[in-house]
Amino acid sequence: MQGEKQKLTASQRRLLFGAVFLMATSSIGPAFLTQTTVFTEQFLASFGFAILISIIIDIGAQSNVWRVLSVSGKRGQDVANEVFPGLGSFIAILIVIGGFAFNIGNVAGAGLGFNAIFGWDVRIGAAITGIFAIIIFLIKNGRAVMDIVTQGLGILMILIVLYVAIESKPDIGEAAFRTIVPEDPLSMLLPIVTIVGGTVGGYITFAGAHRLIEAGVTGKENLHFVSKAANYGIITTGVMRTLLFLAVLGVLAQGAVLDPDNPPASVFQFALGDIGVKVFGVVLLAAALSSVIGAAYTSASFLRGFGKVFDKHNNLIIIAFILASTIVFVFIGRPVTLLILAGAFNGLILPVTLAAILLASRKKSIVGDYQHPTAWLIFGVIAVIVTAVAGVLSLEGLAQLWNG
Repeated sequence: MQGEKQKLTASQRRLLFGAVFLMATSSIGPAFLTQTTVFTEQFLASFGFAILISIIIDIGAQSNVWRVLSVSGKRGQDVANEVFPGLGSFIAILIVIGGFAFNIGNVAGAGLGFNAIFGWDVRIGAAITGIFAIIIFLIKNGRAVMDIVTQGLGILMILIVLYVAIESKPDIGEAAFRTIVPEDPLSMLLPIVTIVGGTVGGYITFAGAHRLIEAGVTGKENLHFVSKAANYGIITTGVMRTLLFLAVLGVLAQGAVLDPDNPPASVFQFALGDIGVKVFGVVLLAAALSSVIGAAYTSASFLRGFGKVFDKHNNLIIIAFILASTIVFVFIGRPVTLLILAGAFNGLILPVTLAAILLASRKKSIVGDYQHPTAWLIFGVIAVIVTAVAGVLSLEGLAQLWNG
């Protein structure tokens, strides 16, 4: 445990919390809100079981990834390439594809946010969001602004959903019981892989870790801070999802009928009245914008290993990434379906990326004399197996969702 008490500089501390909330707000975005609402409506109190299992998997995935990358001081794709030549490049391609799919959903969520606030067409709102996100990356200190904004947005979203959950008066006893004893646990495979994908799947697993590496928070001496950051990130998303689950459960028990075109907005409207829709719209828009930024930033970081041009023109790559995802959504539409499918796709990527990190944890050429705890290794292996099996079994459900 040597060096665990070492203090971070003010700059590192800001970036440390920036890493926590970059991960949290990337996952607590429009996909997160839509997935949780849709699945709670479908499974009612039993959805608590899926949340519990997903949190356990999230801890196993996140902690392993953040610890190994921080000790090595290298980004995910570089570590994977050292595990097996070419593996990192393959994973980078998967991450970029997954991040792109997720970003289409993020842009869609922003469009839904504008629709809730002003009643504008979803595609117009999405286009405005894309333009605004691009402007942020044209600003010289855009990354510092991103850190501050994501922290504020994370706290804001939790406080608002907490208030809605209190107002909706859910049956806490039933929710707790069904979280342990669900009515049909096998039916939870698609929800589990989807919400895991939305929380730590694809690029999201690496968002905070890559930010820590950029901050210089690496090596064994910083493991205490890295572990704390990883735990804070998972706790933040777990609390937020639980609160939203309870809020939806409460309004459904009171007879609310959710709008299939914008399910989360229906929850806020039923609980808070007409002002609830606008409050939700502001939160959704802010969450979507931060998620667009997080997806683009992290996905572009995976392209840096493909050559100096990607590293030198990183900001231009990020801007192109945002522009392309915005254009695709504007022509495809179907925002609610896209938000759910994006999380599920990222969940399918997780077993591959996590397996590579676990192999890296046993290679001294990558982690030096660091001894990765066996308990965390076992935890990670279980997460790989569960997500791989659930992902394969959920493919049929994904096809039905898209075709339906």
